[in-house]
Amino acid sequence: MIAKTPPMGWNSWDCYGAAVTEDIVRQNAEFMAKHLKQYGWEYIVVDIQWYEPKAVTHVYNPFTELCMDAYSRLIPDENRFPSSAGGKGFAPLAEYVHGLGLKFGIHIMRGIPRQAVHQNTGILGTDKTAREIAKTASICRWNTDMYGVDPEKEGAEAYYNSIFELYAAWGVDFIKCDDICRELPHEEAELVMLSNALKGCGRDMVLSLSPGPALLEKAELYKQVSNMWRITDDFWDQWELLYAMFERAEKWCTHSGPGHWPDADMLPIGPINQVWSKENRTKFTKDEQITMLTLWSIFRSPLMIGGELTGFDAFTLALVTNEAVLAMHQMARHAHQVWRRVIGGSEYILWTAVCAEGGQYAAVFNVGDHNGTIEIQLRDLEIEHASTAMELWSGEESKIDSSLTVSLNAHGAKAYQIR
Repeated sequence: MIAKTPPMGWNSWDCYGAAVTEDIVRQNAEFMAKHLKQYGWEYIVVDIQWYEPKAVTHVYNPFTELCMDAYSRLIPDENRFPSSAGGKGFAPLAEYVHGLGLKFGIHIMRGIPRQAVHQNTGILGTDKTAREIAKTASICRWNTDMYGVDPEKEGAEAYYNSIFELYAAWGVDFIKCDDICRELPHEEAELVMLSNALKGCGRDMVLSLSPGPALLEKAELYKQVSNMWRITDDFWDQWELLYAMFERAEKWCTHSGPGHWPDADMLPIGPINQVWSKENRTKFTKDEQITMLTLWSIFRSPLMIGGELTGFDAFTLALVTNEAVLAMHQMARHAHQVWRRVIGGSEYILWTAVCAEGGQYAAVFNVGDHNGTIEIQLRDLEIEHASTAMELWSGEESKIDSSLTVSLNAHGAKAYQIR
């Protein structure tokens, strides 16, 4: 099964936007192999615009020239990805990542390049052309690279088959497909066609759908066609966005399971926004970062680091290598919110999940603006007997009879395994 547990890796977007280069990808892969792989981190994902020669920031260049082959398929820009020269595509970079014991992923946009339609280039395996299969009224609202593909047109299926056959030949393990997750129901047939092409390409690849927010009424479709789907628009280092994620996680938690994971988006930690300044770091406080990792882990969101790995400080490295918290990410089952209450002038949230290896998880969040101490009644967790609890971040153990006393900083969290 693909994505039996939520995928864990690194994605270039938060740091480098549209402008990541091969040397940067390689240095992050090397860091992951040396410092993170042993904890379960394995995917290295090149985000958007790898086919654009002029990309330099997070800002998209409208109607810019793209690198493309004779069959309407985008290929890496050789100046930014030198190993792709001579028609090799991402195969050499994927081989390098695989050699480190990791997996390689790329970002794609739904559809076919507008450039291919304007030049009326061919489609591999058919006598049809890009112009004949394009759905020119179907465009992305925030990026000018692509037109949609009309699934009713002869040659449309051949086009999608051709791009995934190319990615399989490159050795791609992970596809992040953009401009598709929330474009339903009007682009649903194209999503199904794309998914079928991926499944038939002969290589296992995780399919991740963006951007969100995903549509709750389409949850069963997402499960059938993909492995993860964004439940939010782009998530950045702002407390308001983290606070809002609790409501999203509560709505989506029942849809998590082997092979299909609601995705709370990347973790903007460590050095981010590096294309603007090397001095940029996450604006989340340490407590907020702990809250984020705790929620993502008990909810079992995919974990995709957004920061430049080689610039991690001791705190950030410890944040993503805490074995007890990552075990919760792997072992939690049936996670859900228990309650959300205002206590002593601050707002608190309690989540719980069964641990697959025995016992129960509990995560307590102070999402208010004041430090506080509260009592968590064991009966709220449906525990009827005295127990022991280990706090996952600190490793501290305690015995509890009927309630657990928890002190939390504002915007802070603690997580426990209770036996």
